[in-house]
Amino acid sequence: MTDSVNTEAMVQPQMDQQVILPLIQAALDARASAYAPYSHYTVGAALLAAEGEIYTGGNIENASYGASNCGERTAIFKAVSEGRRGFAAIAIAGGMEGEEPADYAYPCGICRQVMKEFAGAGFKVIVAKSLCDYKVYGLDELLPHGFGGDSIR
Repeated sequence: MTDSVNTEAMVQPQMDQQVILPLIQAALDARASAYAPYSHYTVGAALLAAEGEIYTGGNIENASYGASNCGERTAIFKAVSEGRRGFAAIAIAGGMEGEEPADYAYPCGICRQVMKEFAGAGFKVIVAKSLCDYKVYGLDELLPHGFGGDSIR
């Protein structure tokens, strides 16, 4: 059994531009560290921990595609490996290598499930093309009726 965190009780920061824009910029910057030699589709993610730190990650591809890891999970796993268990928001930006994002990069189903493991009720998912063009969702909008720890207790 893993340690659980009462993410419902965590105070969620106000999702205004003072929080959103630095997360988007960090996600855009994280794309530069992505390793995508096969698809050339780079994704950067910036995760805001409940304590205020920002953890970033890029997608990491592998010739055995199943061994690849998305940028969102890279950021989450980095934070969890450093002892963090509660998160407020994640910003995601993706597009073809060497190009500005042309569309929103939504998290895949596996990433949404991993987010569910650590996200409280107020967790926000920000998908961005740029600092001026982004959308903000609650995780429950992107993963309705999600399966979480309460489902097996």
